[in-house]
Amino acid sequence: MSGRSRATVLLAAVVTFSAVLVPSAHAAPKAPRTAVLDGSGLQQTRARLDHDPRLRRALQDLTTRADAWLDQGPWTVVDKPRPAPGGDVHDYLSQAPYWWPTTTPTADNPWGCPYVQRDGQRNPEVDSGTDRQDVEKVFDSTYDLSLAWYYTGKRSYAEKAGRILRTWFLDPATRMNPDLNHAQFIPCKYDGRAIGIIDFSQSYTSVLDAQAILATGAPGWTSKDRTAMGKWNTDFLGWLKNSDFGRQEGAAANNHGTFYDMQLAALAYATGDTDLARRTVLDERAKRIDPQIAADGSQPQELARTRSWHYSTFDLVAYTRLAAIGRHVGVNLWAYRGPDGQSLFRAVDYLLPAATGAAAWPHPELEFHRYAASDVVHAAADAGDAAAKAAVPDLEGPPDGDLWALRPAAEQLDSIAG
Repeated sequence: MSGRSRATVLLAAVVTFSAVLVPSAHAAPKAPRTAVLDGSGLQQTRARLDHDPRLRRALQDLTTRADAWLDQGPWTVVDKPRPAPGGDVHDYLSQAPYWWPTTTPTADNPWGCPYVQRDGQRNPEVDSGTDRQDVEKVFDSTYDLSLAWYYTGKRSYAEKAGRILRTWFLDPATRMNPDLNHAQFIPCKYDGRAIGIIDFSQSYTSVLDAQAILATGAPGWTSKDRTAMGKWNTDFLGWLKNSDFGRQEGAAANNHGTFYDMQLAALAYATGDTDLARRTVLDERAKRIDPQIAADGSQPQELARTRSWHYSTFDLVAYTRLAAIGRHVGVNLWAYRGPDGQSLFRAVDYLLPAATGAAAWPHPELEFHRYAASDVVHAAADAGDAAAKAAVPDLEGPPDGDLWALRPAAEQLDSIAG
């Protein structure tokens, strides 16, 4: 073989090897205008992938998740076996998770009514016959796939994410109506409840960020898609602001209210209403932090639950995401101190002994998972909390990998829907 031939073969091998290790240079996508994630931070992280082994390990976990979504879905709201009350198959339907039948179903009483509440005990029938599980797959898959595309440039990730979004939200035959009138219904009791808004508020901000990431030039996500999705988001925001259910959920005094505000602020920012986003984050200080976080950092409404650890970390997911939205609109929610010293830092610090394994969680918890606190501790550490930063090495990683370095926005890692 000639020297030139050997050089050609060597060059081809280097190019092939580099293609495996280096993310595709798909025009080095710009920083996305994400609502919760820091778009500039994502862009900087992408630039560091070649040189940071920790990021490369996290990317492997992320692409493993994304690869698993490639042969799943898309899902649609019209596939459920029975439509929501009213008969429109395009209406989202979910069932209250902690309500159980009291009698054996019969032909005359097919649901086994009346239903009674068992707090923290999830009725398995809520995962069949409604849209709840499918919409959670929409939320998770589009987030994972869009991030995986952004970091690798792999076309199939973006195209799959776009197909999932179009099927659930946009295509006339399969789209969901932009409301939650029939979320968390209770058979023979309520056709829907304001409390059901949390079906979306706990995770829909991930979809907003996925859309923003795809809008940086993802293949298969067109200007028509972006416009149509923007219209859906605007209509959904209008329903949240103006419906009776929206007003009731906004008045809730626990994690439901916090998540409602977080969803409202994120949708406002994503649809261009930065004034509403800023007002919403500013209002969290006196409206949420003062009454919902005690002087010692505990969250009394969440400690009253049978899943007190889960709900304490869950509420802080909403707070830390609100703080992230605040960063985009000039509000430092982390810096706020209430009249009795209440703060987000103090609320996270209250979790640290249990989060690090230094002490047992001293409140009721049906199923304790130490890793549930990992993301909110990371968030506090990144925001400047010295105690949280010191605790990071002792955190328990989530079972399917710690993605904080690639998507630094808190998720509920031990999710129990509802």
